[in-house]
Amino acid sequence: MATSARFAFLLFFVCVVAAAENKYTNKYDNVDVDKILNNARILNNYIKCLMEEGPCTAEGRELKRTLPDALKTECSKCSEKQKVTAERVIKHLMDNRSRDWQRLLNKYDPSGEYQRKFDKAARSQA
Repeated sequence: MATSARFAFLLFFVCVVAAAENKYTNKYDNVDVDKILNNARILNNYIKCLMEEGPCTAEGRELKRTLPDALKTECSKCSEKQKVTAERVIKHLMDNRSRDWQRLLNKYDPSGEYQRKFDKAARSQA
């Protein structure tokens, strides 16, 4: 392989890796979120994981790891599917599990900074 071809390949590889690092993994994008939201036992386990009150599945560990950054960056590294899923989960928790939603807010957004941003964005979209 010629030097310029190797360089082009290396540059391409670095760009692909850099682009991938700017997004969260899509490894769990095909998880059946409705199945989780509609199964109290499974949803309770995810909440316990996030609250550090119980063990975590691989998906739960990934969520717990990325959640603080996703909040801080307003999900800028999320795919469109992840954004839609996050909105569905948040709406479900707010409407059906308000006590758990409040506990999660207290842990991951104690100052209310992120909640204010999301409320403002939601009002502007309405």
